[in-house]
Amino acid sequence: MKQFEHYSLQAYNSFGLDVEARYFVEYESVADIQELLQSGLLNGKRVLAMGGGSNLLFLDQFNGVVLHSGIVGIEEKEHDADFVTLRIGSGTEWDAVCAYAAAHNLGGIENLSGIPGETGAAAVQNIGAYGVEIKDVITAVETIALENGKQCYFTNANCNYGYRDSIFKQSEKGKHLVTAIEIKLCCKPVINREYGALNDYLCNKGHCEIADLREAVIAIRNTKLPDPKKLGNAGSFFKNPVIPLKEFEVLRNEYPTMPSYSVGSEWMKIPAAWLIEQSGWKGKNLGNAGVYEKQPLVLVNRGVRSGKEIAALANAVIKSVEEKFGIALEPEVNFI
Repeated sequence: MKQFEHYSLQAYNSFGLDVEARYFVEYESVADIQELLQSGLLNGKRVLAMGGGSNLLFLDQFNGVVLHSGIVGIEEKEHDADFVTLRIGSGTEWDAVCAYAAAHNLGGIENLSGIPGETGAAAVQNIGAYGVEIKDVITAVETIALENGKQCYFTNANCNYGYRDSIFKQSEKGKHLVTAIEIKLCCKPVINREYGALNDYLCNKGHCEIADLREAVIAIRNTKLPDPKKLGNAGSFFKNPVIPLKEFEVLRNEYPTMPSYSVGSEWMKIPAAWLIEQSGWKGKNLGNAGVYEKQPLVLVNRGVRSGKEIAALANAVIKSVEEKFGIALEPEVNFI
């Protein structure tokens, strides 16, 4: 277990903000966590469990204890003719898991390739892309309860997964450290290339393997999303809003080209990127915070000194969209 005081988090947030944690602890086992809880270091202090920081916006220095998982590794737990169950340490880079699956032609997470961050945080956030969410493959999430150090085992159903949501962001928020997850992948995968951009990229390919789809996903992401190492960002900053069908029909009369996706029979999902672009923000800056010119769903750091500048831009975008469409955007990024 590694412990530091006054520790820079610049390498642990994809906006690249120069913020500091009063304490930083990296645990490498369940025993480390239990030892930490017994030490009393967390008593009376703010505690933040984080992965790679690809979904966080720090508004100030963090006067508390940051807990980071150093539990890494991918192991095969079960295997039959149709499926493989993998157990993955929470500190494992998520894209390394996708690369492992592609190398073994295991299907289920190839559409989630290229998403930055670590596996534990991916399970908490319920990451998703190109019609797939991590909840589609998770069978269990293993945690340690911060209250008493006990090991807990959440089945998929226990996790109460929703759109970029889980029990770990709701009733159990701040109460657990994820140590590992289990995912079930298909040994005889069916290639899902129905998403328009994927189909266009693969149109000249006949037979496709999982590795081909992973390559396509990464290539498409790279055309739309800036590299956080070159231009600080947290990927998609806002959730795609879901509105009642009746409300959508009224808006469609006024905006016939508004794209949409049905969510059940009574709800419609509207791409937040379209709403932001139509509100005039694509490629615009507010101070040193900007809306990315290639993908308006992404807010970027063009030299901000504080995360509050990015938050101010986000609030301005939210206000503009609500004034124009009557739709309230919700950040996908967590403000700390």
